[in-house]
Amino acid sequence: MEKREDLRSILPYLGVVVKGSSLQWPSPVIEPLKAISRGPGHSGIQSGELLFLAISDLRHSLSLSSQRLSASASHGYALFFDELLSTAESTKWFAEVLPALANLLLLFPSLLEFHYRNADALIDGVQTGLRILNSQQAGIVFLSQELIGALLTCSFFCLFPTSNRDAKHLPMINFDHLFSCLYETNDEKMENKIKCIIHYFERICSHMPTGLVSFERKVLPLEDVALCVTYPKADSWSKSATPLCHFEVHRSGLIEDQSKEALEVDFANRYLGGGALRRGCVQEEIRFMINPELIAGMLFLPSMADNEAIKVVGPERFSNYTGWYRYASSFRFAGDYVDKRDVDFIGRRKTKIIAIDALCGMRMRQYRFEYLLREINKAFCGFFYQSKCQQYQRLFKGDGPCGAQLDQGIQGSDSISRSNRSVGLQEAPYVSVGTNEGIHGDEQIGNSEEKGGPSLEHQYDVGVVTGNWGCGAFGGDPEIKTTIQWLAASQALRPFISYHTFGVEALKTLDESIEVLFYGHINIGQTTGVEERKKENLQMILVEKSYSELMVCMEQEAGDTSWNEIIIIA
Repeated sequence: MEKREDLRSILPYLGVVVKGSSLQWPSPVIEPLKAISRGPGHSGIQSGELLFLAISDLRHSLSLSSQRLSASASHGYALFFDELLSTAESTKWFAEVLPALANLLLLFPSLLEFHYRNADALIDGVQTGLRILNSQQAGIVFLSQELIGALLTCSFFCLFPTSNRDAKHLPMINFDHLFSCLYETNDEKMENKIKCIIHYFERICSHMPTGLVSFERKVLPLEDVALCVTYPKADSWSKSATPLCHFEVHRSGLIEDQSKEALEVDFANRYLGGGALRRGCVQEEIRFMINPELIAGMLFLPSMADNEAIKVVGPERFSNYTGWYRYASSFRFAGDYVDKRDVDFIGRRKTKIIAIDALCGMRMRQYRFEYLLREINKAFCGFFYQSKCQQYQRLFKGDGPCGAQLDQGIQGSDSISRSNRSVGLQEAPYVSVGTNEGIHGDEQIGNSEEKGGPSLEHQYDVGVVTGNWGCGAFGGDPEIKTTIQWLAASQALRPFISYHTFGVEALKTLDESIEVLFYGHINIGQTTGVEERKKENLQMILVEKSYSELMVCMEQEAGDTSWNEIIIIA
């Protein structure tokens, strides 16, 4: 066990120790956990105040006392469990849920051992063990839902060492700041965030789920790597002849409620989870509250670089919520949610979340060349299939869709379905590249499934469900971000984008604008095919929008931006 490189990378961040060939809690921790597991009659814990004292004692037994918790954490635990919960809810929590969580902690070392014994055999040729997935290292980790439950229980008890996390660019993982923010702000949204987490613990203690969740770091190498999709340069985008994919506009509904099998975009912070365990309560943080298993990724996934994205497959949703556009101060826990998503052949729910971080606070700089290029490549990193590497290489060279199979599929590309206010452009069908070399993570798993017999053609029907990525608190231009995501999804050969406007005023005529794009004035002066002219028109919208916004604020920018900084990037 101690010789495993994956375990060695994560061990300093877990709190458990290796003894011989097994993992264990340090012995001073075991008896207090056993007492808590027997209920309040043995532990004496019947309040939030006493719970925090027990947490402090456990941390002392793990020699974590020097790693101070947030100053108001003790008050936050007391406030939530002693004042905000009803007497009946609090009594049930301390009599039933807390003992079950203590039992789960006692099982934690054996759950880790089971995980590592099976990690190498889960999928042929894929390393899946729990480890630090460092920046610039593409890879995937598989965790059982039971192990995730134990990890999040460690977070609740604040048992993870934190001294070296900043040096590794790892986000916070213990829950002390979450409870501290509750006390310091006395904010209902904080109370309701914690209610989602508490509900998750109640659910898994009554019935432990048995599936798997995968966490994958996707990387576009900055230098050429054989059989890998590399970080596209500006001229690569300008040469692309990829047809635009189908585009649907949704004025109501939410990304997480969509019924198609698709990539659901997490409007992420570069630190996965963003402010989920602090005061944050916008799209990413809310998703982490209703799908709490996402929080486990914060343990071992350092911050994302510009050429990286994080993909999570299989997290279960446990909570309903309400609120004005379900955001910020209006966020409210609204009871239990039963997740009925289908599962794949290895037990993951067919929920695919892709975390991509947009640039923040760029104001007028967002229209400059280098930042437009960064954003479109970030979206492409989230959306691309590694298994289509050779296709991308051809398309970025301007060769266009090639092969008889692709030609046969391009029909009726000007059709628009108005019944659902959607624009129907022909998708680019999948063509196999005939090799699995260079394929990482989830797609390699898909190939393993294919070898076992079932057809995986449906895998390439997975589109993108998104919305105003990088807008809102990050200050991005909704029209620019819409265009960037559409271009990136099309270049990644995704069959469709399903776009949720969330009531943003700037996008109130988005569907009409898209119709104009395809039926209006195509004035690009090149004798290219219809699909290419459409894409060029879209490029011009991106450029003209950028230039007009820059002109408005040129005086404020003190002449900082030049014509040379505005280019066609797609």
